[in-house]
Amino acid sequence: QARLVESGGGLVQPGGSLRLSCAASGFTFNNYAMSWYRQAPGKERELVATISRSGGMTNGADSMKGRFTISRDNAKNTLYLQLISLKPEDTAIYYCHARLWPWEYWGQGTQVTVSS
Repeated sequence: QARLVESGGGLVQPGGSLRLSCAASGFTFNNYAMSWYRQAPGKERELVATISRSGGMTNGADSMKGRFTISRDNAKNTLYLQLISLKPEDTAIYYCHARLWPWEYWGQGTQVTVSS
């Protein structure tokens, strides 16, 4: 059974940093493109960044470029998201997503709260 488990969220002050992790199991991780999404209170879920199966290609939302970096370790079946220079508007639940059409899987999310 496919499973994605996020971790690393928490409360951080503006300007701070966090590293989110997503541990994958139950499917062939390196066959799947991986993404991070986020959903803020009262807003729709939005794409943060995507990384190719090998990790050689990444892309992300323009508003987050330069602050958020997606990476993966296929040997560890783990996806990462490095967050720096965090702002209060980055407060959201961050979700891990795996896609190999027609299959896709979601994690349960990890809360990131940016507040002083």
